[in-house]
Amino acid sequence: MADLSFPSFSACLHRPVVRLGLILAVAGAALSLPVRGEQSNFTIGGFGTVGAVRTSTNDVEFVRDLGQQRGARKQWTGNVDSILGLQANWRINSEFAAVVQGVSRYRYDRSYTPEIAWAYLKYDPSPTLSMRFGRLGTEFFMLADSRLVGYSYLPVRPPGDYFWFLPFSSINGADVALTVPLADNTLRGKIYYGIADGKIPLEDEQWNIGGSPMMGAYLEYQAGPWLLRGSYANIRFNSNLPIAQNFYSLVPHYLTADQARTSLDYLRVNGTRSHYYSVGVVYDNGPWQFQLMLNSIDQGSRAFTDSYAGYVLGGYRIGSVTPYLGYSWIRSKNYSPSSLPGVAQVQADSFSWQGTTIVGARWDVARNIALKMQWDAIRGDSASIFPFRRERPDWDGRVDVFSLTMDFVF
Repeated sequence: MADLSFPSFSACLHRPVVRLGLILAVAGAALSLPVRGEQSNFTIGGFGTVGAVRTSTNDVEFVRDLGQQRGARKQWTGNVDSILGLQANWRINSEFAAVVQGVSRYRYDRSYTPEIAWAYLKYDPSPTLSMRFGRLGTEFFMLADSRLVGYSYLPVRPPGDYFWFLPFSSINGADVALTVPLADNTLRGKIYYGIADGKIPLEDEQWNIGGSPMMGAYLEYQAGPWLLRGSYANIRFNSNLPIAQNFYSLVPHYLTADQARTSLDYLRVNGTRSHYYSVGVVYDNGPWQFQLMLNSIDQGSRAFTDSYAGYVLGGYRIGSVTPYLGYSWIRSKNYSPSSLPGVAQVQADSFSWQGTTIVGARWDVARNIALKMQWDAIRGDSASIFPFRRERPDWDGRVDVFSLTMDFVF
C-alpha cells in the first residue's frame, strides 16, 4: 500500500502558484465586490485550483492532459492540477458583450506562463440566437470547454481516459448557437469553426499544432434535470511530428530509400484529418448527480491509434459533502504495430488500453470554495503508455493516483 505521509505535500505548498492560489481564495470575494454591483456593465471574476497529487509508483509519471510534459510520481507535486484564472466581462449593450479570460497553469514548457484562453465578442441579435467571434474554448466533447474550472466539476479533474485525446483548449474563430424552446424543454444547437493554437510536448520536443483548422457542431436537448448532447468535430493538422521533421537524423543509416519513404508515410500527420464523435447524458436533481459520456476518435494518420472511450460518474450530496464513484475506460482500436524503424515507437506512444476506478468526495466548505479528495485506481495493459510520461520498461500498467484539491471561484 502506498505511503500517504505528508511532509512532501507540505513542501509543495511553498510553490508560488499555490501560495497565490491561497491568497486569491481568501481575498476573491472582497476583490470582486466593487465591480459586481447590480448596475455595473463590467465585472471581473476568477477561478482556481490549489492541488497536490502523488502516485503509488515511480515507474511512470501521471499527467492531467497532453499539455503537460512532466507529471506526478510518488512525491507530492502541485504542478498537475494547480490553476489560476481571471475573467473580465463587459456588457456593452443589450446585444453585444466582450469576454477575456487569462489562465496560468503548468504548460508544455514546464512553466506557468499566463496565456489567453478566451477573448471574444458576443452578439445576441435575439433571445434565441447567439454568435461569438474571437478566441473560444473548444467544445469537441460535452463539458470540454470548462475543463480548467475545477469548481464546476464534481471530481478533482475531468476523467482522463475520456479527455486525454483532446489536447486542444482554444481556437481562434467563431460559433453560432440557436436555442429553440419546446414547451417546458429546450433544444439547442451550435456550429463552430476556427484555427487551433498550441503545442503538445513529445519527449523533449514540442509538436506545434497552431494553424490547424477545426470545425464541429453539437445538438443538445434539456428536459428538466436531464441534459443530452450529441456532437461531432474534426481537425486537419497542418504540421508533422518532430520525429518526421528530423527523421533521417534519428533512424538507422542502413535503411533503404524505399524503407525510409514508407516510414515517413506512416509518420505523416500534415494534411490528415482526425474525427471526434461523442454522446453525453447529464442528470442533476436535488442530491443526485449523474454523468455518462461516450466517444469515438478516428485518426487520419497511421502514426496514431483510433480509440473509443467513456465514463460513468455518480454522486449523492449529504449536507455539504458529496461522495462520488465512477469508472472510466479507453481502448485503442485497429492497433497493428508496424515493424518499420522509428514508426513502432510512435504508434506505441499513442496506444491505450485501460480502465480507472474513481472514488472521492467533495466538501463545499464555504460559498464558492470546495475541497476534494480522490483516489484513481488505474489498471491497464503494460503496453498502455498513453498519455503517461517517462514510463519505465518494467511498468505493469497499474498505478494509484491520490489527489487533494481546493477549488474556488470569485
